[in-house]
Amino acid sequence: MVSGTKGRRFDSCRGHQQKVRAAGHSDLAALSRRARGLRAGRIPVRALPQRDDGLMPAAHRPGLRINASVTIAESELTWRFSRSSGPGGQGVNTADSRAELVWDAARSAALSAHQRERLLTRLSGRLVGGVLTIAASEHREQRRNRDAARARLAAVVADALRPPPPARRPTTPSRGAKERRLAAKKHRTDVKQLRRPPID
Repeated sequence: MVSGTKGRRFDSCRGHQQKVRAAGHSDLAALSRRARGLRAGRIPVRALPQRDDGLMPAAHRPGLRINASVTIAESELTWRFSRSSGPGGQGVNTADSRAELVWDAARSAALSAHQRERLLTRLSGRLVGGVLTIAASEHREQRRNRDAARARLAAVVADALRPPPPARRPTTPSRGAKERRLAAKKHRTDVKQLRRPPID
């Protein structure tokens, strides 16, 4: 028989193990009763919530919304994954967390002819054969990198489709503006003259 502090520790540990076993048996019994109730139809089956992990089939996704008039269909977006050299902890260089989103802008059905011409002109330095590639690797998780790539693609395309600002119309200063400019110059001249030392 173990006596002293070690004995008390052993007894408490053994008691804890017995409680865990009893709880496990009770949980198993409850699960067994629930399974029998489900088979008998006495307990209604609740639908489990759908997990949105970004792996939903493309046909059921709403698409990538760019603005009020342009939405890129999911079928036009292609993903490529590779190992990232950025943050990742124990998963760095072992998990394909880097995400690349590829979109063929030259053949996209989401753009009109005018929008396609404007986008190809403004993004000519980033397109390779009319294809735009967006990469994201700043996050540890692949899902967050996918979200970042989608948001980045939407921002780039929206900025490229934004209409140009109106051309500046040349104007001439009004008479009052000319008078105010001359009065300001005269006031500045007077201030500088007052700063000069007096002449003997």
